[in-house]
Amino acid sequence: MNRLGGLAIITAFLLLMLMSGCTQETQNRLGRSIQNWTGTDGVLEIYAGDKLVKRFLNIDKLTTATGTDSGVPRPYRFGYGVLDENLNAVADSGEKKVYFEFSDYATSYIFYENPN
Repeated sequence: MNRLGGLAIITAFLLLMLMSGCTQETQNRLGRSIQNWTGTDGVLEIYAGDKLVKRFLNIDKLTTATGTDSGVPRPYRFGYGVLDENLNAVADSGEKKVYFEFSDYATSYIFYENPN
């Protein structure tokens, strides 16, 4: 085996060992980045008591806000989705993609992948 081939095998082995040593959180981040890249079809429903008051469709991800300088997680999430104004669970023509935020503490919500 020539020197270059041996170096390639050693490099591949070291990369494999490095990846297997990732913490669970690092593996989760990698999984989320792959999922975000491939896209999903999430639905976010906001409730006031037991009444549905807002629905956002075609969400690819929800993000937890972090402090600009501190990097500390903030108590709200944000994302982009189509505002389902008539709450019929369909992104009708005229319903636009919007930015949204909601509190992790005070908001009753359900986020799920669209089953259709």
